[in-house]
Amino acid sequence: KNPSATEHIIFHSCIIMAFAYSSRWLIATCALLLSTGFTTSFTAPANIHSRPQLSTLALSSTKASLDYDTVKVDLTDGRDYPIYIGSGFSDDEAADLLSSHVHGKRVLIVTNDRIDGWYLDRYTKILEKGGIQVDSVVLPDGEENKTLDVMTMILDKALELGLDRKCTFVALGGGVIGDMVGFAAAVYVRGVNFIQVPTTVMAMVDSSVGGKTAVNHPRGKNMVGAFYQPQCVFIDTNNLNTLPDRELKSGLSEVIKYGLIRDAPFFEWQEENMSKLIGRDQDALRYAIKRSCENKAEVVKADEKEGGVRATLNLGHTFGHAIETESGYGTWLHGEGVSIGTVMATTMSEKMGWIDEGLKQRTIDILEAAGLPIKLPKESPMTIDAFNKLMSLDKKVADGQLRLILLKGELGGCEFTGDFDKVALQETIEQFVKEIDSGDLSP
Repeated sequence: KNPSATEHIIFHSCIIMAFAYSSRWLIATCALLLSTGFTTSFTAPANIHSRPQLSTLALSSTKASLDYDTVKVDLTDGRDYPIYIGSGFSDDEAADLLSSHVHGKRVLIVTNDRIDGWYLDRYTKILEKGGIQVDSVVLPDGEENKTLDVMTMILDKALELGLDRKCTFVALGGGVIGDMVGFAAAVYVRGVNFIQVPTTVMAMVDSSVGGKTAVNHPRGKNMVGAFYQPQCVFIDTNNLNTLPDRELKSGLSEVIKYGLIRDAPFFEWQEENMSKLIGRDQDALRYAIKRSCENKAEVVKADEKEGGVRATLNLGHTFGHAIETESGYGTWLHGEGVSIGTVMATTMSEKMGWIDEGLKQRTIDILEAAGLPIKLPKESPMTIDAFNKLMSLDKKVADGQLRLILLKGELGGCEFTGDFDKVALQETIEQFVKEIDSGDLSP
């Protein structure tokens, strides 16, 4: 039947009271009235949940029914795995998804001493719901602790607990934790399963996907490691609520990269929505993470071991890694070094005539809009010799020849090559080092 005006008022009041007091029975009652057609002529105002949303909220009190995205990483030999992307997974739903990728009865969660107070207890209880025995080890936080010695703490704990090949390691944290846990999983008893639960933008959009694991060496970043794929990647964007603004911005450098090297429409979307990303708009963040993971998954499928096209994901990284290494690990966040490196690669591309001035300026503009550095600071220790020495040790060097990722052509185009103008490379390095010496930090 069509409700009367009085019935409308009563019903609206029930909705407001239900959510104001988090009353499950009131929410369920409203959902029941909706299902019987009571609100046939009701149009929800913008601040009230619509019928499908309200029904979902009511059901979530007893059984999770959260909407989430799944991106599949297609690999050979049955090693495909999903990336789950959502916002605010319930404990039950997180337990269902995560436990389905634990093939034994033992789990070792590895996190750091900044994350453990926020998330370790929750994810321990989530995994225990599946009847799994959960242990944990807490590592010191920071890029400066991404070392063999610190990674050995994971192996020591696993041996102390007597974990066997049926165990699963869970990486709970950012890129540093993910890289170390993946490497530890690759070498412990010659390989155990592991799961990525990233808590930073950087890890969500890049490092948790694709199986590149490593630790740093004093002479180079990520020089000791292995290609080793996870069982799944579980991304809850609510985990970004505790992420400092500086680290959020750092992660956006990798998001920007995808647009520059292969996804022009995504880059244009970022130009229009960067303020939303910086402002932590949930819808914008979820879209950017999903689109980034789709791009990464496509590249990994085509080139898992970085023999060709996957190397293009390292735009700006050869310059950036040199900056991170010479400055001292932890001085720069990874995305900050990559941001400066991206401007250097873009500047070199423009010097070679591979891109026009307009694309170079758009690159600088979007990095600045993301709050990322585009120049070396006056106190930087970088010299021409430091750049040349450290870049010669880059992992993409082949038979003694340096290979770089440079932009080429229209937005979304790039090339991975050792056949570049060596003069343009030196001019670019000299320009950025000279600006340190002169204090000229103009674009």
